[in-house]
Amino acid sequence: MAISIFTHPDCLRHDPGADHPEKPARLRALLERARAADGVRLLETTPATREPLLAVHTESYLATLQSMSGRGGGVLFLDTILSAASWDAVLGATGAVLAAVDHAHAGRGHAFAAVRPPGHHALAGKGMGFCLVNNVVVGARHAQRAGRARVLIIDWDVHHGNGTQALMETDSTLRYVSLHQHPWYPGTGMADERGVGNVFNVPRGPGLPASLYVSDLWAAIVAATTGWDADIVLVSAGFDAMTGDPLGGFTLEPEHYADLTRRLRERLPAVPIVGLLEGGYVPARLADGVLAHALALA
Repeated sequence: MAISIFTHPDCLRHDPGADHPEKPARLRALLERARAADGVRLLETTPATREPLLAVHTESYLATLQSMSGRGGGVLFLDTILSAASWDAVLGATGAVLAAVDHAHAGRGHAFAAVRPPGHHALAGKGMGFCLVNNVVVGARHAQRAGRARVLIIDWDVHHGNGTQALMETDSTLRYVSLHQHPWYPGTGMADERGVGNVFNVPRGPGLPASLYVSDLWAAIVAATTGWDADIVLVSAGFDAMTGDPLGGFTLEPEHYADLTRRLRERLPAVPIVGLLEGGYVPARLADGVLAHALALA
């Protein structure tokens, strides 16, 4: 069975500037590879309305994003920059995330959402770290509305998903497992941050053997799923933990993502899995990582 990758063309139009790491070339390289790859079905979706976003974000914050984008863009927060097309990209990305979740929920196979801007740093009323809206929590709430009550979120981006943790750490229906570099941006994600027992942080230093990162993340996934049955798994799939990424110091390679994905499928054989693109700032390497993960889902 081919793996379905969902996207929207407006995700390519969000442009924080030529020198910004989170540039359209990241997604463009991935989509070019996906179109040429065997075993991949690339699907363009329709934009979402703002309603699914309101399950996670405040109306005033969404209005700020829309109005700033409508004025041609601007600096939202430090390195988090909007262009004239950023609000359209938000709605396009959200539409792709919802379509991927619906596809997996309906039993049509696992799925991947190839979207940008990324999302795991976004808080309810604040964007940061290149992120405007929290795609994975929006996807989780959508899955819950469809009847998937317990959602496991796995985050292997090299940066801690502070926004994701803040949005779910008091809700026992969600569990969050994050492998991330520490000390590193945004400075959160200590192992003793446990939420209501539903947060499993794995902070690790840079330059360690890839096998250690894989084994430590896997141990946390096992801990999170022992005595707790997930109804769906969402992966905040950043690929900036790969060797050579300019924004991280980890040592993972594409085969490590494929290995983790296969292990996850074997441990939770009846549970749908949806990957959502987060970081990864060498376009060709990003495409390698995504395809390794996606084809292991197929």
